[in-house]
Amino acid sequence: MILNSRVLAFLLAMVLSVCITILVSVFSVTSSVFLGFLFLGIFTITYMVVFISLETLVFREVKRVRNLIEKLKNKDFKDFKSGNTNIHSPMYQINKDIYFYASTKQKEIDELKRMEQFRREFIANVSHELKTPIFAAQGFVHTLLDGAVKDKTVRKKFLSKAAKSLDGLDVLVQDLLILSQIETGDIRMNFEYFDIGKLLNDIIDQFEDKANRKNISLELKLPKGNKDLNVYGDWQRIQQVINNLVSNAINYTNESGQVIVSIKPEDHFVTVMVRDSGIGIPEEDVSRIFERFYRVDKSRSRAKGGTGLGLAIVKHILEGHKTQIKVESEPNKGSVFSFRLPVEE
Repeated sequence: MILNSRVLAFLLAMVLSVCITILVSVFSVTSSVFLGFLFLGIFTITYMVVFISLETLVFREVKRVRNLIEKLKNKDFKDFKSGNTNIHSPMYQINKDIYFYASTKQKEIDELKRMEQFRREFIANVSHELKTPIFAAQGFVHTLLDGAVKDKTVRKKFLSKAAKSLDGLDVLVQDLLILSQIETGDIRMNFEYFDIGKLLNDIIDQFEDKANRKNISLELKLPKGNKDLNVYGDWQRIQQVINNLVSNAINYTNESGQVIVSIKPEDHFVTVMVRDSGIGIPEEDVSRIFERFYRVDKSRSRAKGGTGLGLAIVKHILEGHKTQIKVESEPNKGSVFSFRLPVEE
């Protein structure tokens, strides 16, 4: 016989009813009709109470636990639900622990799948990015070896192009190395107070020639009355962040456009903003531009140079400063990149 809540409730109700009816008949003079109603009443009440208690507190929870364990055996974590487990049930904590274990495993599986997808995309992107400068340099060198080296004009031209390709390869490898070191913690941030205004002035001077070649207005706006505005951070890494942002702004701004670098003092913080009047970023791409090698427009992006790692490096450096990079952009109208740093009290 299979024991379930109905069978157990029936047996317990029957035993209790018979025992009470016998006791009443022994110790008091009552009619058989009364004893019959007494038996039925006790049996009904006992059956309902025991059945509901067993079904709600035990058997239903045992069934749920069995289903969870079966899914665990089949490694099926997708449809795990905590359910409306009765907190008064003796199986409550077991059910809760199994659900927690299963949900944790599902998150681990999802993360592994995401990392596997990322790994495949990363390897494909690295292979493609490395292939381009290597093949270019290889082509120039083989052309020279095939006889073009005897022509001084051709030799100089091809060697120059090969060197340019190898320089691009070196930049890519260096960016990959920096990104890897930041992620693994091999590069430690050297935090100190430094003058953000002076740093921005130096960066603007560095990019003036590049902006002038495209007839782009490069402007620095500092708040009035704040000669020295000291912020807390690793000035070398923050310089790298602003270099990447200004370089991108110039690259993706059309001729006769405008790039404005500014800082805005706030309570205990300074916001650094790089604004351009460039091509902008579609809304669906904004959330992905900080991924390695992600390019909004691959053909146009490659033509403008860069390794596709600049914004990924920016993101990781700022995360090391406990802050985030924010983006506001509209296609064909421009973009604004901004981040905050704490100021010296």
